[in-house]
Amino acid sequence: MKFFVDTAKIEDIKKANDMGVICGVTTNPSILAQSGRQPFEVLKEIRSFIGEEAELHVQVVAKDADGMVDDAHRIVKELGANTYVKVPSIPEGFKAMKALAKENINITATAIYTPMQAYLAAKCGASYAAPYVNRIDNMGFNGIQVAKQIHDIFKNNNLKTEVLAASFKNSQQVLELCEYGIGASTIAPDIIEGLVKNQAITSAVDDFVKDFEGLTGAGKTMSDC
Repeated sequence: MKFFVDTAKIEDIKKANDMGVICGVTTNPSILAQSGRQPFEVLKEIRSFIGEEAELHVQVVAKDADGMVDDAHRIVKELGANTYVKVPSIPEGFKAMKALAKENINITATAIYTPMQAYLAAKCGASYAAPYVNRIDNMGFNGIQVAKQIHDIFKNNNLKTEVLAASFKNSQQVLELCEYGIGASTIAPDIIEGLVKNQAITSAVDDFVKDFEGLTGAGKTMSDC
């Protein structure tokens, strides 16, 4: 499973990147609005940090297909070819996806709540389909199951589109989809920390250090003992 960090805060991106586990960054208009800065100012800063090879996912804002295509062209022009344009999975969005796919522009189908939305997006050329796991749960359905169902639909129909699961409330949800073989997940910074945050782990590491320093002296490591 590929991991992406879902944020526009450069300090959180740096922290996640330092762990060595993320393949890129996802954003949305709400996340960008939280920065209080102009969108492309923030996005160019992110692109500069993560480099040209990492994936950056950026969402269109226009509501009609022609406007979405125009948004996509500006996004790719400003941020490079390895930028994935997030397009909402609605009728106008499907129309835009079809047009963008013909231009070989990378597409992430977003705002997905149902397997059929994901299937239609895949048929229109999307590289990723992003079901909102926790938001689906909040509607009274099973977000994990929906993500798994979408994954199976793609595999059973020989579609190259990958699931990019989004909107998690805890690390257990991420683990369950990882076990199932879901292609990718985009995760908030606090959930990324939660993937390995465990008092038992911290205590074990502290005990090892304490025992070693008892032998070699305080502050000593394998490099200078």
